[in-house]
Amino acid sequence: MAELVARWHQSMGEFPAAAWDQLLLAVHPDGLPFYRWSWLHQLEASDSIVPAQGWQSCHLGLWRGDQLVAAAPLYLKGHSYGEFVFDQSFAQLAQQLGHRYYPKLVGMSPVSPVQGYRFLIAAGESESELTAAMLGLIDDFCLRHDIFSCNFLYVDPAWQPLAEAAGCATWLNQQSAWTNPGHANFGDYLASFNANQRRNIKRERNSLLEAGLRVTPLVGEAIPEALVDCMHHFYAQHCARWGPWGSKYLSEAFFDAAAKQLRQHLVLFSAHRGDPAEPVAMSLCVRTADQLWGRYWGSDEQIDNLHFEVCYYAPIEWAIGAGIRSFDPGAGGSHKRRRGFVAQPRTSLHRWYQPRFDAIVRNWLPGANEELRQQIAADNAELPFTAAYDPLYASKFEPGDPAAAAPA
Repeated sequence: MAELVARWHQSMGEFPAAAWDQLLLAVHPDGLPFYRWSWLHQLEASDSIVPAQGWQSCHLGLWRGDQLVAAAPLYLKGHSYGEFVFDQSFAQLAQQLGHRYYPKLVGMSPVSPVQGYRFLIAAGESESELTAAMLGLIDDFCLRHDIFSCNFLYVDPAWQPLAEAAGCATWLNQQSAWTNPGHANFGDYLASFNANQRRNIKRERNSLLEAGLRVTPLVGEAIPEALVDCMHHFYAQHCARWGPWGSKYLSEAFFDAAAKQLRQHLVLFSAHRGDPAEPVAMSLCVRTADQLWGRYWGSDEQIDNLHFEVCYYAPIEWAIGAGIRSFDPGAGGSHKRRRGFVAQPRTSLHRWYQPRFDAIVRNWLPGANEELRQQIAADNAELPFTAAYDPLYASKFEPGDPAAAAPA
């Protein structure tokens, strides 16, 4: 059998699309959209994720002749924006110790805090051996180029033990998710809340009806291309409201590409007074057969409760009807708790190449991770559900697990 050859690639265009996606399907049978070749390629081709924005593509591929055997999407970064794993305290510590923290190497789907990062490895290959080999290649690359660290964010829980066994340090962060325990309709979802929160949710939804607004989901090929362009307007407008903290990363060209190449994964929620194609607000979600991710939203009008409807209630109602098992609404926001989203840990894995820094942080991590677990437990203890409903029941199962059906 031919020997494996490692190559570093400065763009997704250097990989055959079909070969990349075949690796993805071997480890993510649902074809996790954020790691599809077309998604990652369009981030680069649209000038959204490029060196001028602080992201230099630096992907690792293992080849056996012309066959792509394994790959890792990686980026050299000159800042920590667009990651949603906040390591500024690490940067400060490095500076205090006299080290340059940037550039750093990051493995993730850029600007998408979506669980599932892992090395993509062909079926039939040894995942443990290739994971260790690829980490060794990354270590050599970072040491040769004086790169301070390598960081894998929002990692796939199934891959995590392999990377930990090869020496990665584990850091836990917090995110929210809603998992359907077997609700047949939105009324079942409402019934899971205590009486006070049921009233609040009904009041919030009714306030939009009184304002003359309706929300219509538009799915996949039924989405007009022009409406995806309109979504970029809302996205850019919303980012602009936050000024320098607006986190505007994606160009209009990326939305254009999504309308043409990725529409089968998109769901738009249009808030309108007449024609859904003439929205006053809209959110964009990404979906597979049983998962939904909330990504972007924006509005032309400031209307109370509009954000909750377009970004939470309407997607949950649609998800229940579509058989979606899990809805990840995106990073941040304690207000998500009151709408049924349960706090959950998310794992990032790290390798630091300055021994003193590495020793300090690895000594700190166990206590920090335990504090995070306790914080998650405390947050979930305050969820506004009925005494008979256990929202943590559903979160113990992977999406699509038949055991996740509601108990009798």
